[in-house]
Amino acid sequence: MLKSVGILGTGHYVPERVLTNADLEKMVETNDEWIVTRTGIRERRIASAEQASSDLAYEAAVKALANAGLSAEDLDLIVVATITPDMAFPSTACVLQERLGAKKAAAFDLSAACSGFIYGLANAQNFIAMGLYKYALVVGAETLSKITDYTDRNTCILFGDGAGAVVLGEVPPERGFKSFVLGADGSGGDLLKLEGGGSRCPSSEQSVANKKHYIHMAGSEVFKFAVRIMGQAAEEAVEKAGLTKSDIDLLVPHQANIRIIQSALNRLELPEEKCMINLHKYGNASAASIPLALAEAVEEGRLKEGDTIVLVGFGGGLTWGASVLVW
Repeated sequence: MLKSVGILGTGHYVPERVLTNADLEKMVETNDEWIVTRTGIRERRIASAEQASSDLAYEAAVKALANAGLSAEDLDLIVVATITPDMAFPSTACVLQERLGAKKAAAFDLSAACSGFIYGLANAQNFIAMGLYKYALVVGAETLSKITDYTDRNTCILFGDGAGAVVLGEVPPERGFKSFVLGADGSGGDLLKLEGGGSRCPSSEQSVANKKHYIHMAGSEVFKFAVRIMGQAAEEAVEKAGLTKSDIDLLVPHQANIRIIQSALNRLELPEEKCMINLHKYGNASAASIPLALAEAVEEGRLKEGDTIVLVGFGGGLTWGASVLVW
């Protein structure tokens, strides 16, 4: 019989440096009102030159373990969702495993862009539900500032750095994850990508000169996809869990754009007070976005035992994911 799996602890970390809309006004042709109106973002956090994704992941992981009342030695598995790994290999999860001292944990990275955290949860949840492992750490960690072109006003206003982590373990049958919905549409892969550095376009003087190592995004196309898929995926996950929209106590969406979040709220017939929103502070932190928001919701006392939560995100790939869990 499958075990019921839930979240035992949460943690988050953001770098100290704040990049405001006023700062961006000095870098590209834009202004605060334009950014806030179209995205809802007011500022974002930026990693220092010395900080890599594993450094952010470590800080969030330490907090999540403390919150769960566990030590790194208790972990059987570490999954890091990221599109900004420290390096191509070894995985950021292995770097994190060594730093935490999680000696018995298996470790791997997962790449599904902004949907990565939900994909990571689904993976780790299955390992525990099947009885293969007892405790898993799932981290979403990104240093998107390292791959953002700060001369491109369409993308540089959106992205920020941060990390969020959760510890998963067995919970009573009435609690924990009740459904997962994962999806992908590779035909939209060109809409949001970083082309350089892989085997298709290896790093070279030319790839650097042509800005192939920065995020490139077809903004309006991604926006249309996101508006459609966020609400749809959340609805599917709720239905799969045998629940209705009225059962939702808190929506924790990917923090990409306030208009995309509002469209999901409309489709789910939820008031804004039933949604965790922090993109005004952090912008789009990709795979870190949902766990960051979830950890802050816990910190702010917005979740109580028995609450039904919906996590939902979308990202490059194109990918999407949603999950329903009872807190």
